[in-house]
Amino acid sequence: MRSSALARAAGVSTDTLRYYERRGLLPRPPRTASGYRCYPPQAVHRVIVIQRALDAGFTLAELTRILRQRDTGGVPCREVFSIASARLRDLDERIVGLIDLRDRLSAVVASWQRTLDKTPAGMRARLLDTLADPANARFANSEPRVSKLEPRTPRPDPRQRSTPRRVSRPSG
Repeated sequence: MRSSALARAAGVSTDTLRYYERRGLLPRPPRTASGYRCYPPQAVHRVIVIQRALDAGFTLAELTRILRQRDTGGVPCREVFSIASARLRDLDERIVGLIDLRDRLSAVVASWQRTLDKTPAGMRARLLDTLADPANARFANSEPRVSKLEPRTPRPDPRQRSTPRRVSRPSG
């Protein structure tokens, strides 16, 4: 099966397939006499497994290591279980933090509504300034609780460079 057929069957781009080959996630297929990649039928299953594992929170590095071990006859099942269990614990912590943040933000929005109700039209209510008030100090420690997790490795975007660029984010 050619790259385009595999990509279509697995729901990815041909650039993604080549990226997976470079990363060692997908074995390099033999080529036809004219130079086209010729994937075996089971490659569709492999690409779908990779995509779903990425969706489940596995990183590309973890998948590369696991699939290489499996391809050489190893049994990475306990490592797969351990990684997935850790992701589940991290997700649970993140959910608790998000629920807490939602509750605190809900209280602030209710307070802002009361402020807006008392503020004449055309006048500034200085809503954001209230976040610096001691009464809203509960927001001061919310960020680390939610953002302490490493972000999930996104699926490769073929339009981006193969080496990551450092992106600066505005502070404040």
